[in-house]
Amino acid sequence: MALLRKHSAAALIGLSKTALDTIVRTDPSFPRPIKLGEHRQSAVLFDEGELNAWIDTLKAKRGSQAAQGVM
Repeated sequence: MALLRKHSAAALIGLSKTALDTIVRTDPSFPRPIKLGEHRQSAVLFDEGELNAWIDTLKAKRGSQAAQGVM
């Protein structure tokens, strides 16, 4: 299990850190961040395996929608 800092997690999914923050707030299916500490400036990490699983889920949805003729 590799843990990624926010900038690396954003790069993995091809978004900015601000867009990543938006997804964390608005998409309940997105993996929850791991905060190291209670302070506002504590490091925020993401599990690389969970991010890859989330991406795989999106790919699977895309594939099933294409098979149904929905796009």
